[in-house]
Amino acid sequence: MRNYHYILVCACMILLPGVSGCSSEHNIQQTVQDGRMCFRLVHPSAATSRVNESGFEVSDSIGLFITEGEKPLQPSSNYVNNELLIYNGSTWEPKTPVYWNEGTYTAYAYYPYTTPIHSVDNYPLSVMSDQRMEENGVGNYELSDFLWAKSANLSATSSPVSMTFRHCMSRLDIRLVKGEDYEGDLPEDAVVYIHNTVTSATADLNAGVVTKNPYASSQTITAHDLGNHRYSAILVPQRLDNRVPLVEVVMKGVSYLVESKFLFKQGVCHTLTLVISKNPEQIKIEIGGELENWN
Repeated sequence: MRNYHYILVCACMILLPGVSGCSSEHNIQQTVQDGRMCFRLVHPSAATSRVNESGFEVSDSIGLFITEGEKPLQPSSNYVNNELLIYNGSTWEPKTPVYWNEGTYTAYAYYPYTTPIHSVDNYPLSVMSDQRMEENGVGNYELSDFLWAKSANLSATSSPVSMTFRHCMSRLDIRLVKGEDYEGDLPEDAVVYIHNTVTSATADLNAGVVTKNPYASSQTITAHDLGNHRYSAILVPQRLDNRVPLVEVVMKGVSYLVESKFLFKQGVCHTLTLVISKNPEQIKIEIGGELENWN
């Protein structure tokens, strides 16, 4: 996912011949004159100063719901029902355009897209257990994230409607540092595991809240390699109340294991620095800050 400060999407309910997309200011104004809805979709990373890492890529897909007035969000029977929007490199293209009507609206958007959705209150989702892998060219690490946005009290306007996504999962970044007594350089092929976390959850698409599955057993996640001895994993928000084996680093046939309690907060990136010692039993852990709107 590459970073873009904002991305415009045009969507319409009525198909009209010869109507183009809104990839320029001229087309955006024409869209408004024709009564079509346009959205300014903002990736969470646009809220930070980091603009060179992840954002949306070509072929990324988003789901869009729109409700009328005070009507609650439903799996179906909304003004717009889970409309598929695909990013083509400049705009998000819907299968069916969407037009303004009288009254007010609430728009909901989420990433990545899936269908069918049978429940908007308990929408099931999960993170991948091996986040090093790719499926059909898309990394399991990216697919594990869940973004959500909502914009309420909308009415016909001459400007694109702004929707800012936020992360609904938690993230753990792990940095390996060589201790003073460690001989040689740290290997580049270390494997990092996160133990004892639940990987399945449900999401409330009306509120953008993710809750871990209370009946699921704990699993082990293999972290994504970011390079330069940095690793990362997307996790379901949850609290580990008891001290348990949490992070394991395996390199050169040696296992370094860290036990800890931890609170994985929704929408927060947590940072751990592990100082690797010559003795695997003397590994040091430094807990860093918390970051929202990560890249």
